[in-house]
Amino acid sequence: MASTAAGKQRIPKVAKVKNKAPAEVQITAEQLLREAKERELELLPPPPKQKITDKEELNDYKLRKRKGYEDNIRKNRTIISNWIKYAQWEESLNEIQRARSIYERALDVDHRNITLWLKYAEMEMKSRQVNHARNIWDRAITILPRANQFWYKYTYMEEMLGNIAGCRQVFERWMEWEPEEQAWHSYINFELRYKEVEKARTIYERFVIVHPEVKNWIKYSRFEERHGYIAHSRKVFERAVEFFGEENIDENLYVAFAKFEERQKESERVRVIYKYALDRIPKQQAQALFKNYTMFEKKFGDRRGIEDVIVSKRRFQYEEEVKANPHNYDAWFDYLRLLESDADPDAVREVYERAIANVPPIQEKRHWRRYIYLWINYALYEELEVKDPERTRQVYQACLELIPHKKFTYAKMWLMYGKFEIRQKNLPGARRGLVSFFYFYVCRISLQPILLIIISTLKGTAIGKCPKNKLFKGYIELELQLREFDRCRKLYEKYLEFSPENCTTWIKFAELETILGDVDRARAIFELAIGQPRLDMPEVLWKAYIDFEIEQEEYDNTRELYKRLLQRTQHVKVWISYAQFELSIDSSDRLQRCRQIYEEANKGLRSCEEKEERLMLLESWRDYEQEFGSDGSRERVKKLLPEKVKRRRKLTAEDGSDAGWEEYYDYIFPEDSANQPNLKLLAMAKMWKKQQQQEDEVEENEQQSPQAEDEDESVEGSLAAEKESGESMDEKKVPESTYDDRADDKEGGGGGGGSSSSSSSSSSKSESEDEQPSKKDKCGDSDKE
Repeated sequence: MASTAAGKQRIPKVAKVKNKAPAEVQITAEQLLREAKERELELLPPPPKQKITDKEELNDYKLRKRKGYEDNIRKNRTIISNWIKYAQWEESLNEIQRARSIYERALDVDHRNITLWLKYAEMEMKSRQVNHARNIWDRAITILPRANQFWYKYTYMEEMLGNIAGCRQVFERWMEWEPEEQAWHSYINFELRYKEVEKARTIYERFVIVHPEVKNWIKYSRFEERHGYIAHSRKVFERAVEFFGEENIDENLYVAFAKFEERQKESERVRVIYKYALDRIPKQQAQALFKNYTMFEKKFGDRRGIEDVIVSKRRFQYEEEVKANPHNYDAWFDYLRLLESDADPDAVREVYERAIANVPPIQEKRHWRRYIYLWINYALYEELEVKDPERTRQVYQACLELIPHKKFTYAKMWLMYGKFEIRQKNLPGARRGLVSFFYFYVCRISLQPILLIIISTLKGTAIGKCPKNKLFKGYIELELQLREFDRCRKLYEKYLEFSPENCTTWIKFAELETILGDVDRARAIFELAIGQPRLDMPEVLWKAYIDFEIEQEEYDNTRELYKRLLQRTQHVKVWISYAQFELSIDSSDRLQRCRQIYEEANKGLRSCEEKEERLMLLESWRDYEQEFGSDGSRERVKKLLPEKVKRRRKLTAEDGSDAGWEEYYDYIFPEDSANQPNLKLLAMAKMWKKQQQQEDEVEENEQQSPQAEDEDESVEGSLAAEKESGESMDEKKVPESTYDDRADDKEGGGGGGGSSSSSSSSSSKSESEDEQPSKKDKCGDSDKE
C-alpha cells in the first residue's frame, strides 16, 4: 500500500453501491463451476509418455517407483491404501513374492483391516496359489471370526474348486460361532444344491434352536412341505406350537399352520386351529387371524361358520371392554345380547352371573337403574328362552334381596315378579310377594308408626319414606284383571292412607265403585276427597265429582256442588261451567237460570283484580245472549263490555334505576266509570285544553286561509257535542291521555292494577313517546284547573 508523507497508511476508498437491489438474474456457485467446466479454462497438458527400451531403464523406473512408495509408507505407516497400492503395483509387474512381502508387512501394521485380508487373498487366488489362499483365509477367520465376508469368500472358493468336503468343513466351523440367519440359509442352500436333504434337515434342526423365531419355524415347515414331507411339516408346526406355548403365542404361526392344513384340504383341522388360537390370543394381537379365519369360512364354510367367526371377534372386543370397566353395564348388555343369539345357555348364564356380580358401589338409585335391568333381562332370558321357571324365580328373589329397600326400591321388579307368578298359575305366590312388599312399606306407616320412628332414629334415616305409586297402580290393575274387587278396595284404601293428596287415586277409586254400581259409596269417596286439607289437583277432582253427579242426573246435587265450589274459588271458568250446566239441562227455566248465573258472576267478579277473567265472562255472556237472548238483553250486555285503552308505565330495574317505559293495554268497564265521576271531569278538562290550543292556531292562520275558520267551527261543534253526550272519545285521542293522567295521579306514574301488559320496550324512540311529555303537561294543567 502507498503511504503518505506522514508515514500513515492510506485507507482505500470503498466504492459506493448506488443500486443495492438484487439482480434480475441470480448467478450461483454451481453455475460458475459448470461454466468453467464447459469452457475448460484450466486444461493441463498430458504428461509426456516415457518409453522404456531396455532393462536398465526398466530397473531405474522400478527403483524410482519403489522409492516413492517406500517414502509414502515411511511418512505414515497407518495409511493402508498406500500399502495396497504398493502391493498391487508389484502384482502388476508379476512380482508376487514382493507383493506378498508387502501384504505381510501391512498385516503387521494393522492385522484387523478386513480390506487388507481380502486384497491379499484375492491376489493369491488370481495367482492360482490355492494353498497360500487357504492359509490366508484360515488366518483371517481365526483372527476375525465375526467377519462374515471371510467365511463367504472362503466357502465360495472351496466350492468353486470342487472341494465339497472342505467347503462343508468350513461351514461347520462357521456354524460353531452361531452366526446370523443368512449364514445358516447359505449352508442349507449349499447342501440343497448337492441334494443333501437329510443334512439340510439336520441344519434346520440346529438353526431353529439357535434362532428360535416363528418365521424360522415356518421356513423349516415349508422346507419339509416343499420336498414332499407333509407329515414332517405338520410335526414341525406342532413342535413350534408346543415350543412357544401360551406365553409367547404368535398369530403368524397359527395363520401359517392353518394355511398349510388348508393346502392339504384339511378343513376341520383348519377350523380347529383357528378356534384354538382365537381362544388364547388377545384381541389386539389377532387381527390377521380374524381376517384369515373369515376368508377361510367364506371359501369353505357355511353361514353358521361365518357367524361364528363374527361372534368370536365381537366377543373378544366385549371381553376387553368389560375387563377395562366392569361397571360399564352397556357393554354387558351388548355382550349378553350377542351370546343370547348364539343359543348357548350355559355360556350366557355364566356371563349373566359375572355381570350381576358387579354391584354398584354407591347406594343411590341413579347408579342402580342400568344394573337392575341386568337382573330383569336375566329373569326374562331364563323364563322365555331357557324356559326354566324355578331358576327364574330364584333370579327374582335374589334381586329383591339385593336391592337396598331401606333407601329405595324398584316397583318394576315387584310387579314383574308378581306377573311371572301369575303366568306360572301361582296366584298365592304372586300375592304373597306383592303383599309382603306392601306390609313392609304401608303397614309400617299406618299400623306401627311408633316402632318405625324408633327404628328410623336408631338407623339415622327414615326407612322407606314412600312406597312407589307405580307399584300400587300395578297391583290394583292386576287385581282388577283377576276381578278381585274387594282386594282392589283394600288396596285403594291403603294407597289413600299413604297418599291422601293424590286426586287421581280418589277419582279412580270412585270410578271403580261407580262401575260396580255402588253410587252412594262413590259419592262418599268424592266427599272424603274434597274434604282433604291438601290436594295436588283439586280442580280435576271437583270436575270429576260434578261430572259424576251429572251422569247420575242428580242436578240438585250438582248445583249444590257448584255453590260449594264457588264458596272456595271465584274462578271465571267455574262460573262459565256453571252457566253451561244450567243451559244444558232440559227444563223450562234453563235460560233464566243461566242468565241469573251470569248476573251473579258479573257482580262477583267486579272486585276481581284480573280484568281478563271479567272480560272472558262478559264475552261468554255475550255469546249466550246472541244465541238465546233478545235485543234488549244483547244491548245490555254490550254496554257492559269494557273499553280497551293503551297506556304507559315506568319500569324500574333491580337496582332501583329507571329502566324506561313500557306500553300495555288496560280495560275500562262502564260500571266502574260510573262509580268514578272524576274521570268525566278530567276528560272534559282535557277537551277544553285542546280546544284552547286549536283556537290559538286558528287566530294565527285566520288571514291566510279562510277555510280554517270553517274547520275550527266544525271542531268546536264536535267538541260541544261530545261534552253534551258525555261519551268517551276515540281510543287514540282522549281516553289514552286522560286515563294515563288518572293513573299517574293515583300511582305516581305506574300503570293501573289488573291490566294486561302488551309491553314493548320504550328505549326505542317512537312518536308516541315524543308526544307523551306534552300530554302529561297538559293533563297537569287540567288537574290544577
